[in-house]
Formats: sequence, C-alpha cells, structure tokens
Amino acid sequence: MIIVCMVATIIISCTTFLGITLSILFFPHIKIKSIKLDTYWMIALLGAIVLVATTLCPIKEIKDSWTSNTAVNPLKILVLFFSMTILSIYLDELGLFKFLAAFAVNKAKGHQYVLFFVLYFLVSVLTIFTSNDIVILTFTPFICFFCKHAKINPLPYLIAEFAAANTWSMMFIIGNPTNIYLATSAGITFIDYLRVMLLPTIAAGLVELLIIYLLFFKKLREPLNNDEVITVQIDSKIDLIIGSLHLLVCLIFLIISPYLHIEMWLISAICALSLLVFSLILRLIRRKEWNYLGDSFKRLPYQLIPFVLSMSIIVITINYQGIASKIGDFLNNGNLIINYGVSSYLFSNLINNIPMSILFSNIPTALTNGEYMKAIYSSIVGSNIGAFLTPIGALAGIMFSNLLNKYEVKFSFLDFIKYGSIISVPVLAVTLLVLNFVI
Repeated sequence: MIIVCMVATIIISCTTFLGITLSILFFPHIKIKSIKLDTYWMIALLGAIVLVATTLCPIKEIKDSWTSNTAVNPLKILVLFFSMTILSIYLDELGLFKFLAAFAVNKAKGHQYVLFFVLYFLVSVLTIFTSNDIVILTFTPFICFFCKHAKINPLPYLIAEFAAANTWSMMFIIGNPTNIYLATSAGITFIDYLRVMLLPTIAAGLVELLIIYLLFFKKLREPLNNDEVITVQIDSKIDLIIGSLHLLVCLIFLIISPYLHIEMWLISAICALSLLVFSLILRLIRRKEWNYLGDSFKRLPYQLIPFVLSMSIIVITINYQGIASKIGDFLNNGNLIINYGVSSYLFSNLINNIPMSILFSNIPTALTNGEYMKAIYSSIVGSNIGAFLTPIGALAGIMFSNLLNKYEVKFSFLDFIKYGSIISVPVLAVTLLVLNFVI
C-alpha cells in the first residue's frame, strides 16, 4: 500500500509539473470575456485538489503546515513577498525606475557600450534593493521602445537586463521569492544570508557581465545615433520620499530583525501597511487622484497565492509519502554544493523555480546543520541562475518572453536556450566554486 501511494503521488505530481510546463509553452492564458487569466496556477491547483481528493495528502497535514509557527509557513512567506513587492511597485508607479532608465540613456552620449554598462549597473542595483520581477517588467518595455527609436539591436541590453536581474537577486534574501522560501525555511537571517551570498553574487555578476560584453562586443562598438534627450517626470516628490523611506526603513529592520526577535514577514507587513496609511492620508490632504496607489495593488502578482499554496500541498504530499527523503538519499552523497546547485538549476527548468524551491526546502532535512546549509545555499544559487536557461525557469522568464512578443522583438525559445546556456553554465560553475570557499 505504501508503494502504491508513493507511485500515485509521483504520477500526479509529475503530471502536474508537466502540465504547468506545457501551459507556459503553448497555452499560457485563457480569456473569459474581458478577463485574462494565467493557466499555470490553475493546473497547480488542479493537481493539489486531486491529491487531497484521493486522500494522498491528509487535510491535517495541510492544516499543520499552514498554521505552524515556523518560518517555513507558506502564508508567512507570501506576506513577506507581497509586502516587499508593494514597496517596489509603489516606487515604480511613481516613475522612479523609468526616470533612472532615462538617466542611463542620456548618459550614454552616443556610445552603445556606455549605455550597456550603465543599464547593467542600474538593473543590478535596483534588483538588489527591490525585486527582480519589477525591474524586468519596467526596463524591458523601455529598452524595446528606445532601441526601436534609436534603430539599434535591443538584444545586448535585453539579455544583460534579464541576466543581471536574475543574478544580483541572489545578494539579498528579499531579491527573489525563491530566496525567501529557501532561506526562511532554514531559519537563515538577513545578515547571515548576506554574509554567505555576497561574494558568490559579486563573482557571478562580474563573470556574467564579461561574457555578455564579449558576446556582443562588435555590436556595442557601433555608434549610438540618438541625440534626443529622454525626459521622465516624477509626479510627486513627496510620495517618492515617503516610498523610499519606507523601503529603507524596512531594509534596516530586516537586517536587525534577529536582534529584535521579530520575524521578517511581520516587519515587511508593517512597513507596507504604514506606506498605505501614509499614502492615503497624503491623498486626502492634497486631494489628489488615487491612480498610482490603486495601480500598485492592481499590479501585484495575485496568481502567486493559489500557485504557491497549491505547490505547497504537492510538496506536503511528497514529504508525507516519503518521496522527498528518497530524493535526499540520492543527492546527499558526494559534493553537496555541486549536487544541489546543479540539480536545483535543472529542476527549475523542469518545474519552474518556485515549486523547485518549495520541494528542495524539504529534501536535505536529514543532513546535519553545516551540510544542510550547503544544500540550501546551493539550491538558492540554482533557483536564481536557472531562471535564465529557459523561459520556464522562472515567472520572470515567462513575463519577459511575453513582453518581447508584445513589442515584436524576435527572440525564440531556442534563442533563449542558446544565450541562456552560454551565460548561465559558466556563471553557475563560478558561483558554486566561490560558494564552496565561502561556506
């Protein structure tokens, strides 16, 4: 009976993962009247419902997981992610990211290679302090528009932007939902995370920058024939100051949270709520429109809620049926950094990096503390760098590909894999090598 349950769980889980992958590739959306819905989370939800309906996943196991007073509680992780995302989107709605992008273009002064390095630097810094997804959503349309207007090849800038956003997102625990899930599941604090991931991230970024520059060296040496100054106005400097201060205060309190004995999700939630209150008060005092405040909430990735919760049910089932421990028995032999780094990198492109992170947070639990941390940090590396091997690797890849189609930039699935493998394989190798020395 135990074997039958394990086999049934594997079949249902793998079918769900395959369905998610196929939906991303062939039918990413469905349209009901004027409402456009993503399909990947629906398939995940269907898989979770089947597991519960067949009693392969007892309701009690789900209840215990979702009500547990632990960092791995998926509800806490969702609160942390969404509250940090609203802080980033708010600044984007005010025009900060577009303003900085325009600043980068204006500083290029006729040289493509100057524009390339300035944009890469800006994307990297913004990703570190905000969110890789928001940076990609903001900079991709801007790059497409500018390059079409200036009649230059957009690929060097688009590839650099996407790779930078999914590499420098490793530096802070808040840079990627996968970081949040894996690190909090292991009880890693903001400072401990930064202490380990600082050097591997810097090494990854430098190697990546060199590879991309060499790939497009000839194109980037061509002159940039665009003398027009791009102007982007920030409507409300007061709102910008308030939003920036809230993000800064949030980061400071996240850093010192271990000393205050306050969980990170609570800090980010309070900061997001405070921003909302301050913004509402300012709207009432100044009697201004609510547009960008409302638009910030409209842009939140609400589909992640059913997706993460559904995937957590699948992982709960995999744990309950003893499958995670079997996978752990295989990965826990040999060099853990290579085993978990490479396997998480590959699994991200089989099932997407969010479900991979939920699964991999449970696989190395049989390891001792030091070995367990090696497995977790290596999985974090794989979850980020795996995002730019194929569009399936991360939700950012799906959004990136959709935007390129919208702006008529030719970049096929095979192009993604070609550039992704050239860049991500050596970057992964260097990052894991540095991580091995650091940890």
